[in-house]
Amino acid sequence: MAGTPLSRAEHFIWLTARVLEQRRFAYHFLGGGADAVEAALTAYLNEDGGYGHALEPDLRGPVSQPLHTAHALRVLDSIGRCGGLRVERICRYLTGVSTHDGALPAVHPSIRGYPAAPFMPVVDDPPSELLATGPVVGLLHRNHVWHAWLFRATDFCWAAIDALEKSHPYEIQAAVAFLDGVPDRGRAEAAADRLGRLVRDQRLAVLDPERIDECPVAPGYAPGEHHFPHDYARVPDSLARSWFTDEEMARSLDLLAAGQEEDGGWPVRWRQWAPGTALESRPVVTVEALRTLRAYGRPIGG
Repeated sequence: MAGTPLSRAEHFIWLTARVLEQRRFAYHFLGGGADAVEAALTAYLNEDGGYGHALEPDLRGPVSQPLHTAHALRVLDSIGRCGGLRVERICRYLTGVSTHDGALPAVHPSIRGYPAAPFMPVVDDPPSELLATGPVVGLLHRNHVWHAWLFRATDFCWAAIDALEKSHPYEIQAAVAFLDGVPDRGRAEAAADRLGRLVRDQRLAVLDPERIDECPVAPGYAPGEHHFPHDYARVPDSLARSWFTDEEMARSLDLLAAGQEEDGGWPVRWRQWAPGTALESRPVVTVEALRTLRAYGRPIGG
């Protein structure tokens, strides 16, 4: 398909994406309005203040879930709407589904009976997870949200990050999302420095795509589900950017740019378990790939 990366992606979005991703694409790249994005996102909102209806495609069914709600917060943050009454309702939902230590489980048992990815097990008494809690807490702090829920949840994230000795890419990404938003910048920088050494020591990032076979895939991940510097430092001002040299980041961004497929979209690298989930996830991945490339000044057209 001829055209710029942006024009090719636009064709893919109009061809395949949900209304939410169509409106997000229009907002970020075509001058569309934030109201349209928020209207589309509201379709996933439940009466309890959380979000459901497969907003995060690997969890199906209508019920609210922490991962759906984290996805909604990322969307609201990206359009400058992460505040006010809408976020107050979200915090009430988060309070209601938190574990005994005030943090979030990855999967709340309310989803039992609905389809869910096999790598997201449903248990009756799920533990707190940095994976679910870190991105939510980081975004709320970055948007100067005050709510009582944040106190214990923030303490949980600090303790979980301080205790990390062995990890996996998605947990590290969650830690970065927390550290990039939390107010204590000195402590965040020190924690990020330690995590960066852990990422390099445990080879959790492919630093040279030509030597990808030397990097192991984390247990439970799909074959070939590697992670790269741009997966951790999605924007240049992320604390994770300092983990990588300019050359390593350039190679990573080259790889990201080259990953656009013939139909204009970017691929899903994690395990695909149902036909609809990959179809719904690819536009999400595509919007984020374009945002990352643009954040680093890479040409995408437009």
